[in-house]
Amino acid sequence: MKNNSKTFAVFGNPVEHSLSPLMHNAAFEKMNIDARYVAIRAEKARDILTEIKKSNIHGASITIPHKTTVMEHLDESSDSSVRIGAVNTITCSNGKLMGDNTDWTGLILALRESMEIKGKVFAILGAGGAARAAIFGILEEGGHPIVLNRTTIKGKEVAREFGCDFYPLTEIGKIKGDCLINTTPVGMFPDMGKSPVSRDVLQNFRWVMDIIYNPLKTKLLKDAGEAGCSPITGVSMFVHQGAEQIKIWTGLRPPIDLMKKVVMEKLRNERD
Repeated sequence: MKNNSKTFAVFGNPVEHSLSPLMHNAAFEKMNIDARYVAIRAEKARDILTEIKKSNIHGASITIPHKTTVMEHLDESSDSSVRIGAVNTITCSNGKLMGDNTDWTGLILALRESMEIKGKVFAILGAGGAARAAIFGILEEGGHPIVLNRTTIKGKEVAREFGCDFYPLTEIGKIKGDCLINTTPVGMFPDMGKSPVSRDVLQNFRWVMDIIYNPLKTKLLKDAGEAGCSPITGVSMFVHQGAEQIKIWTGLRPPIDLMKKVVMEKLRNERD
């Protein structure tokens, strides 16, 4: 690697399954940017900051379970990430660490490809960093989010913070809405046989979105298709949030079509 080459990384636990290195490296190569992007497992949020400084990392993607806890270790955070209460993007500049959130923009851009958001009712499964980004984005677009979570205390806290309704996940059968969005890791590789909800509740929604992108079609989305819903995979959100990260880091517009192509090819090959 050249001395002037920049290093970027995705931090999470687990992180080995991530296709971010494949996607980002393809984009950097196409853009003629001398950079590499790697995946690094981090047990604790503070380990991320240690590794960033030790390895001179210029920018980082943050994934489960560090999106909320990493914030306290940053020098600054964007207004949107502060309002969301989570970051998925860190920029390292002049010795300072700046946090941002592209999850919400990625999710909104993905939803717009399938539906109009304004005035629609969205059932959000989960209460973590991705759920907070989804709630924030939907509210910004004029939609109506409802929080459903297995842990009542955490779910109520998030719903109260954003001014929306909460129901325990066990009461999902009572909810009728336009779109169900899973922001939990249930059904993610390698536990692909699991779904966060039973199939019989899906008929209460026209669209079902899973932000999980690996596998391409989760059990939730398979069940949604069989229930007559329109399924929305997590690939579009994944690509859009990654593209927004590259814009933040480089100030340049990345090749979104190429990024989606390499991700889709990898997922289809794994499926086959």
